[in-house]
Amino acid sequence: MESTGSNSKEQMDKLTGEIQELNSKLTATQDENTNLNSQLMELNNLLLQKDTRIQELSENVDSKGKLVDAQTARLEEVESELGELKPPELGSGGFAADERTTCPMCGAVGGNIKQIEDKSKVLSYVGHIPMYAKKHVCKKCGYEF
Repeated sequence: MESTGSNSKEQMDKLTGEIQELNSKLTATQDENTNLNSQLMELNNLLLQKDTRIQELSENVDSKGKLVDAQTARLEEVESELGELKPPELGSGGFAADERTTCPMCGAVGGNIKQIEDKSKVLSYVGHIPMYAKKHVCKKCGYEF
């Protein structure tokens, strides 16, 4: 019986050692779990802060986008107003080109038309010298216009 008692005592000691070892592992696991839970809470708080910041920035981007749209619309309005005020564009030769001057009597154009000073119309004086208006004379028929 003594061997059974000592055997049982050894088993009891062995089981007690295993229980203590399991308890220490349990405590370590619980500590680790607590540590991981605290890290999880910190990360969740950080994630919440980042989500809040993202929302603020998204709202900021939306407001800036609306401002850009408003400014673009205003710019288009101003450009259209400016386009209405712009003088008409002249063609490649303009309106004063010799090819456009045509005699109303005979239809002569170009080199057959000459420009002379119209001494009957003084436009201004430069110093004491008068500046006269110009008139066209047809070389074919002599008509002045």
